Amino acid sequence: MLLPRILGVRTRLPLRLFVVCLVLLLLVVGLALVSITVGDLRLSLPQAVAALAGAGEPGHVAVVQQWRLPVAIAAVVFGAMLGVGGAIFQSLTRNPLGSPDIIGFDSGSYTAVIITVLVMGSRSNWAVAVAALAGGAATALAVYLLAWRRGVQGFRLIVVGIGVSAMLGSIDSYLITRASVRESIVVGLWGAGSISRVTWESLIPSLWVAGAICLAAVLLAPALRLLELGEDAAITLGVPVGRARLGLAAAGVATTALVTAAAGPIGFIALAAPQLARRLARSPGVGLVSSAAMGAVLLALAHLVSLTMALFYRPVPVGLLTVCLGGVYLVWLLVSEARRHYRGQR
Repeated sequence: MLLPRILGVRTRLPLRLFVVCLVLLLLVVGLALVSITVGDLRLSLPQAVAALAGAGEPGHVAVVQQWRLPVAIAAVVFGAMLGVGGAIFQSLTRNPLGSPDIIGFDSGSYTAVIITVLVMGSRSNWAVAVAALAGGAATALAVYLLAWRRGVQGFRLIVVGIGVSAMLGSIDSYLITRASVRESIVVGLWGAGSISRVTWESLIPSLWVAGAICLAAVLLAPALRLLELGEDAAITLGVPVGRARLGLAAAGVATTALVTAAAGPIGFIALAAPQLARRLARSPGVGLVSSAAMGAVLLALAHLVSLTMALFYRPVPVGLLTVCLGGVYLVWLLVSEARRHYRGQR
């Protein structure tokens, strides 16, 4: 066991988990740096690093610091947030399918934005952000209440969430078919999930909120680990199960609502990141830090692929890329879980 000292606190951390997190951190920094070099104005890596430091040609500095840097930071931060949200819900539901996008919180945010734009006629960034946050929170509350039967079981929560997501999807389709072509394009572009429109003006408030969410997740992490042992064991160890679950669920919803409000729905990062991190670290459960690091890597990689595709074809929103790749991952996950369940019955 490795005992690193972080912020003056001595923490037991498995060596493999520490190495995996360190490698993922280095990888995400590398991906972010490479993404800054890609665009209509091609830069070498030394030119990009010099521009980040404020040196080099004034045009390079302006392009890197004003346009590309906030998008690269958004890819890292939003990916980490999605990884944290997925880890929280997969741990609470004890199911690898228990991620906010599968349960339907993203759908609630999208429906709220569609209603705001198409029905209420408001297109301001603040109105869209508030609608996305409110829609995600309302959907989470509705799913929780519908799944409540003397408590909430993980499988029931997932099934109810899928049903609610399907109903919201039908509402979305109806409202879009009733809208004008211009309005449909607006909500369609937002629904594709793109971080390319992120600017410093929209990113800085998101960073403050993300910091608050991370702080809450860190404070609730001990209760999350104890809840993985079972409610009876958690109660015996002094964990207020009801309040802990509510706080963790609120933090998990806040992660996906923040990303959806700032960039639109970006699917399957929250689903895949915790499980991929768990398999790399070979840990018995999902971890918040490793899931955040893996989520940041996945979204930073999707952002780099999107930029590269734009050079040869046309820009592709990262949300579409993650959905395509995530669909393949979901099929593999379902097949592997079915096989494991079958072996367990034999």
